[in-house]
Formats: sequence, C-alpha cells, structure tokens
Amino acid sequence: MMIENSILKRLPDHLRQYIKPQPYEQYAAIDQAVWRYVMQKNVDFHSRYAHKSYRDGLDKTGISLDRIPNLYGMNRILKEIGWAAVAVDGFIPPRAFMEFQAYNVLVIASEIRQLEHIEYTPAPDIIHESAGHAPLLADPEYAAFLKRFGEIGSKAISNPRNHKMFHAIRKLSILKEQKKPNPKAIEAAEQDIQTLQNEMVAPSEMDQLRNLHWWSVEYGLIGTPVNFKLYGAGLLSSIGESQWCLSNKVAKLPFTPEVVHQRFDITQPQPQLFVTPNFAHLSKVLETVADTLSLRKGGLSGLKKLITSEEVGTVELSTGLQITGRFVAGFKNPHDPAKAAYIQTKGQTALAYRNQELIGHSCKYHPDGFGSPIGKLKGSNLAIEDMTPGDLEAFGLVEGHTIRLVFESGVVVEGKIITGIRNLFGKIMVITFQDCTVRFEDRVLFQPDWGAYDMAIGKTITSVYAGPADVQHFPFEKQPLMETKISPASEINRLYEKLEAIDLDTENTKTLAELGHEVLKASDAHWLLVLNYYEICLKNGVSSWSHKSRKRLESIMQNQKTLAHLVADGIQFINKK
Repeated sequence: MMIENSILKRLPDHLRQYIKPQPYEQYAAIDQAVWRYVMQKNVDFHSRYAHKSYRDGLDKTGISLDRIPNLYGMNRILKEIGWAAVAVDGFIPPRAFMEFQAYNVLVIASEIRQLEHIEYTPAPDIIHESAGHAPLLADPEYAAFLKRFGEIGSKAISNPRNHKMFHAIRKLSILKEQKKPNPKAIEAAEQDIQTLQNEMVAPSEMDQLRNLHWWSVEYGLIGTPVNFKLYGAGLLSSIGESQWCLSNKVAKLPFTPEVVHQRFDITQPQPQLFVTPNFAHLSKVLETVADTLSLRKGGLSGLKKLITSEEVGTVELSTGLQITGRFVAGFKNPHDPAKAAYIQTKGQTALAYRNQELIGHSCKYHPDGFGSPIGKLKGSNLAIEDMTPGDLEAFGLVEGHTIRLVFESGVVVEGKIITGIRNLFGKIMVITFQDCTVRFEDRVLFQPDWGAYDMAIGKTITSVYAGPADVQHFPFEKQPLMETKISPASEINRLYEKLEAIDLDTENTKTLAELGHEVLKASDAHWLLVLNYYEICLKNGVSSWSHKSRKRLESIMQNQKTLAHLVADGIQFINKK
C-alpha cells in the first residue's frame, strides 16, 4: 500500500493506476550486492566527473550506498524539498511520466538490473531512477526545470506511432531483462521497433519533447564542450556510458532548441551529447521549444495535430472555454484557410473553464460529441465575445429570441436562444439553443430532434493540447501494460545471503572457511560473489582465504576479458577501504 503525503494526495486517479507497491522483500541478496557495487563505483567515479549537486543530493534524498532504497523512507526525506516518489512497473507512457513530474513526483521502476547487465540496461530500474534522477532534485533550479518540463511535456500532442513505439520498447526491455532471455523473441521485438522507426511519419510534438528530455534529463552534460560535468540520469546510473562519454569518440555539442530534432537509440551508446552552460539555460531552451507547440500556438494546425493523434485532447478558445474530447473534424474557413470554421468531437466530451468542468456540461451531458462554429459573425467587426449588451441586443442575441446567425466562414445557426454562460470577465462563452439547425455548405451539422444545441463562443483557437482540461473529472481509460515479471532468486543467491548475514568479526573465521569451498567453485559469471567474499575475508583477517579468493578473481580476469575491468575496479574499491 502506498503511504500518502501532501504531495501524493494531489495525484489524479489516471496517474494512480500506474503506481504499485515496492516489493522490498523480493529483493534478493544478489540484488543488494549489485546495488552496492554500482553505487560504490558510481560515487567514486562521479566524485570527479559529476556535477556537484549529485554527491550532495545523494545524502539529501536519502539514498544509501549500501542498500537498495526503500521508497517509504525516501519519501520522508523528499518531502522536505517538496517532492515525492512512487514505484511503477518499468516503462510507463511518456505523457504519464511527465505528468508525474508536473506534480513533483518522481516515478521509480522498482526492478533492479541483473548482474549480467550491471553496466547498462535498456530497461528502467531502481538504480537509474533513484540514484540517477533523485539526487539532482536537491538543486532548486534543476528541480524547477524538471517540474516545468512535466507541465509542458505532458500536454505535447502525440501520433499513433508514439503509442505503438512505447509498447514495443517496453516489450523489448522486459524481454532483455528476463533471467533466461529468448533470442528469437528479442530479435522479433527489435525488428518491430526498427519497422516503426522506418515509417515515414512526421515527428510529433511528443517526439520532440522526448528528444529534449533525453538530451538533458537523461544524457545531459553541464559546463562547456571541453570542460564539462555529468548530470543526466542515464549517465549517472550507467558505469559504461559515463566512462564512454568522456572519450573523444563522443561529440560534445552546445545544448540548443535544435536538440528536439536529434533522434536517439535507447539500445546503443550515444554518439553525441549536448552541453548546457547551467541549469537556467535548460529552462530557457524549454520555454523556446514550448513556444512552437500547439499548447501556445493553437489554431487550425494544432487542431489537425490533435485529430491525427486520435487521443483525448483539449481545444481552448479565446473566451477561455475549454472543450475536451476526441476531435474528429476541423472544417476550414473557406475565406481564410488558416482558420477553423467548425470543430467537432466524437464520444464523451466535457466543457471547462480555467481547468474546472462547467456545471451541467460533463461527459454525461455530452456523451455523443460536441460541435461548434468558430469565428466572427458575417458583417460584424466585433466578435460575439466582445459585444456589449447593446451590441448583443442589436444582433438579436437575447434569451427567448429566435435568431439566424451567419458566420464569416459560412456556418449558419438557426434556433431559439434559451440561455448562456459567461466567463469571469463577463464575456459569453456558451449560448444554448432549442429547435436548432446548424449548416455548413452542403452539410447539416445539427438538427432540432437531437435536443438542445450548445454553441461555444470564441473568435480564435488559442491553445490545443493533449489530455483533459479538468483531469480530476474527465473519465480516463485503464492502460493495459505488459507486466514485468520479477524473476525468482537463483540457487547461488543462497551464498550471497550467507555472506550478507555474516557479522564482520573474528568469530566468523570458521564460517568463512566453510563458505570458501563453495564460493570459489562458482562460475566466472558470479565474479561479484567472489569479490564480496574476498572483501569479507580481508575485513575479518582470514588471510588464507582472502589470498585464495584473490587468486580466483585474477583467474576470472584472465579467462573473461569482458569482466576484467569490473573485477579490477572492485578490487580497487576494496583496497581503498
């Protein structure tokens, strides 16, 4: 069960569906050993190469080098800096991930990488999420950027390929992290991703925001292209990538708004990285990119993107009226093709103002869609929203009057006015008709036997974005996700458990000697077990077995060249202690 606090209590239900309890009791002794090794190596390395906020942030966010963090404990500390953390099952949809950030909540995949993937895993894990993302939250400027990114990114419009790509990447990451990976299944999953990447589809707004997120939050550098530090979580949590990025093989480029066009491959080391001079510059670039999004530009172009996305979104008009639903049509104004003449949704629709659902205009009232003309009336210099009471009377826009309205676009609305709704500034946002007919060119868009007609008022579309205006009340769909299955502990985990349970004193000499026969028989793949045994023998002064285990480690380095650097680094850490 999730322990609530003031930050988590604000989360809407559509985000809560992704939260799961952290199965702390399921972390095996080998998992704790992997955590310790990675953290020791990371902290040693990043004390020299990471931004200063990283090391300070480890302490401020309650992350220990010795044990996998318990999220309940982390939350008690994170609340002091205005944040919280929740456990999730691997990858969650990008929009949900960003929206959590907007609520000052860090999502943490509770799984941990396997020993075979100790340097890098394409799947999100607790090392990446907690030790990579959390420490930088202690820097107020960076935390503000992350929150703002969530607010903007969660409203970026996707396309259908984005949804397919998310599920394909999630599937591949799960397959690769299984105890016994199926090569054919992995190959098929990789081919699915390649096919999607090869589709000739224009990048969506979400594609651009994900690129921006990748080259900053995940793989960002700070400083100058020749004198930089690491701050991206993908670098801070990946032993291999953090060392690789220092080489001249990785280009270091200035961080500009153009990064939104730089694609990335999550399964490969990055060929280039981008350097921001400071965290304030990240926010500046983010706002520049936000100015290009439909969220701020609105218009017919934004509406078309939302229609193409096939997802629930919101169109906001110049009166502040917000229309949320699945938009299926946006007829052009024949006299001004850059503007919309009429907007139409299909299925559940709700009206809101300032992100609060209008009373009487929920999805229950608009279960089958909503449509309305946009723009000025023909022959009028004033838009309806700008008319004074005298102007409204002159045009016959008075309750009880039957009227025929002809818009500049050619849309015609005929019916009897019943009532209207005004915004906080007294401008009319909605006019309701009975016995109403709406036509555009040769189409009948509404007819009297359909009931009352609610006409939205707005001369322009000022904003278009993904998601509902009122997130607390608009119904959401349950997202079916392929589940991550936690693999049971292997048989050799018994030896890790015994080592973990040993009290580090001279009375363990006999126990260590007995364990030595089993430990040194372990395969080369379990170099970490031998390394842990070597460390405990040294601490307990069991020189004969520390000598034997050291010889075994040297043998592994000779036999397994791909493991040699990991073993050597481990021995170096131990000797430093």
